[in-house]
Amino acid sequence: MLPVTRPANPCVPNPLPQGPQGPHLSMPEPIVVFEQVSKTFGTLGVLDDVNWAISRGECVALAGLNGAGKTTLIKCLLDLCQPSRGRITVFGRPHSDPMCRKELAFLPERFVPPHHLRGRDFLRYSAQLRGMRYEDSAAGPVLDTLDLDRAALERPIRQLSKGMVQKLGLAATFLAERSLLLLDEPMSGLDPQARACLERQLRAAKAAGRTVLFTTHALAGIDSFCDRMLILHRGVPYFAGTPQQLCHDFDASNVEEAFLHCVRARGHERAEQTKPFDRR
Repeated sequence: MLPVTRPANPCVPNPLPQGPQGPHLSMPEPIVVFEQVSKTFGTLGVLDDVNWAISRGECVALAGLNGAGKTTLIKCLLDLCQPSRGRITVFGRPHSDPMCRKELAFLPERFVPPHHLRGRDFLRYSAQLRGMRYEDSAAGPVLDTLDLDRAALERPIRQLSKGMVQKLGLAATFLAERSLLLLDEPMSGLDPQARACLERQLRAAKAAGRTVLFTTHALAGIDSFCDRMLILHRGVPYFAGTPQQLCHDFDASNVEEAFLHCVRARGHERAEQTKPFDRR
């Protein structure tokens, strides 16, 4: 349950990226900004006072356990559901403005493409929806990096494994050539080798100046390619910063261990500072 009182959140002191001399002096202008975003369904609190900003060219993770509110925050950003309170801007526009999604590509957590299509037909169809033309030669580098077997593209999607279908969705998203990529649990269904391939593609997207926001509860190794992260727990922001900062702050040798320490420590702090909903 979310609390009625909202004490100052020690793990999110400022939602804007900070440079050596303060906000905006050495960091690009944020292209996605969440300001005091909260969401409730009836009396059930799902998001509580989320403040966060994402700058151009960053690869950032929205981390949390199952049910933490990650997908709900993404849905609010995409205007698939309305925040109960707060404001979201994308490329300087309100999130409800369809024009703010012109430079955005999204891969949902439950990616289910039409089963009757062949893989190549799906990639071609996805390109056409975005006003683009699919070319095998242009798609080659992305398909190679994701280790997407060309033979699989000639088979109906219903015959592909879950991991191959996920790679297909990732390929379509990266081939969209949009400057902002939203990936909801992109590691889902991927084996360790495929995950390593995805990490290489994320690095390539970042090197090309694209911004990536992905949700995950699989944290092993994200410090090798992720610039910053926000930890949500039961809808509450528990930490915002770099993976290295997380490990330092919670005296842990890896991000997974630091995440668990953070959830326990911040949970104890909030239990002492807040009270449950008054249901009278």
